[in-house]
Amino acid sequence: MAPNKPPGFSASLRPRSRKDALQRLYSLVQSKDRILITIDPDPDSIAAAFALKRLLWRRVYSTTVGIIRPIRRLNNLTMVRLLKLPLVLLEDKKLDEFNRFFLVDGQPTHNEFFQKFDYSLVIDHHPITALPEIPFVDIRPEYGATSTILTEYLKAAKIKPSKTLATALIYGIKTDTRNFERQSREEDVRAFHYLYDKVYQGTLRKIEISDLSLKDLTYFCEAIKNKTVVKDRIYTHLPLVPSADILVILADFLLKVHDISWSIVSSVVDNTLVVIVRNDGYRKNAGRSVQNAFGAWGSAGGHRAAARAEIPLERLKTVVKKKTPMAYARFVRHRLRAS
Repeated sequence: MAPNKPPGFSASLRPRSRKDALQRLYSLVQSKDRILITIDPDPDSIAAAFALKRLLWRRVYSTTVGIIRPIRRLNNLTMVRLLKLPLVLLEDKKLDEFNRFFLVDGQPTHNEFFQKFDYSLVIDHHPITALPEIPFVDIRPEYGATSTILTEYLKAAKIKPSKTLATALIYGIKTDTRNFERQSREEDVRAFHYLYDKVYQGTLRKIEISDLSLKDLTYFCEAIKNKTVVKDRIYTHLPLVPSADILVILADFLLKVHDISWSIVSSVVDNTLVVIVRNDGYRKNAGRSVQNAFGAWGSAGGHRAAARAEIPLERLKTVVKKKTPMAYARFVRHRLRAS
C-alpha cells in the first residue's frame, strides 16, 4: 500500500517500475551534464550515491559526490578509505561548476544546506515530506535502505557492481536496517542476497569493527553518568561533543539495556542542538514523535525506530532561557514527553 503523500508530492512522479525509473533517469540527463550528487554522509547515502554515479557513467560529462559535512565516525572514514571513494566537501567546492543537482538518501527539507539547490532528482527511503516540483522523484519509505533501491536500479540496467561498489551497498543496507532488526522488507533481503557473493568480505569486516576510538569511551562514561530513566525511556545529554556520530553510537548502545524501549541522546554540536532517538519499533514511531516534538524549530524526522532532530540554538532563545546543558536536557525531555 502506498504511503500517504504530503502536499507537493505528485504520485505520478514515482516510477512504476525499475525499468521505467531507468528510462526516465536516462532521459533526464545529457552528455554535457556536470552533475553534483549531494548527501549527508553515512554508509547508506555514500553507497547509494556511488551506485547512481555508476549508472551515469559514460552518459554525462562528469558526476561528483559531495558531502554537506565532514565525516568523523570511524566506520565511515574506514569505509571511504578502504574502498577509495572520492568525496568532495561542499563548503570547499564552487557550485557553479555544476549544471544539475541530485539528492540521494535525503529530501530537501532534511537539512538547510539542501534547500539551496534546485534539484532535478531525489531518490530516498525516508518518510515523504513536502517537496517542491522536481522532475524525478523515487521515494520508498517502506524500504529499509536507499542502497536497496539503487541495487535494484543496477540490476534493471544489467550492470554488475564491482566488488568495491557491492561492498559499499551491502554495508549501506546492513547499517540502515541494523542487520535487519529495523524496518525492512523482502526487497532489502533480495538486494543483500544479490550482493553477498560480490563483496570484499575482509574489507567489510574491517569496516564494521572500526567503530570506536579510545576517546569515545569518555562519552560513554559521561552518557551513563548523565542518564535519566523515565519508565521505559532513557534520556541522556552530553555537554559538548565534536560530532553527532557519537550520539548515534550511544543511542544504539543504550537501547540494549533491559526494559528500555526508547533511548534519547542529545548534545550541542556546532551551535546546533542534535537529538538522536531510537526505539524497539514495536507500536512506536520515532520519526513522528521527533517531528511533533521539534519540527517547529528545525529539521526533524526519521523512521519508526530511528529519528533525528537538528535545531540551531538561536531558534531556541525564547524557549530555553539558560544556555546550559541541564536546560537543553530538560527541553528535550519535556518536548518528547508531550509529543
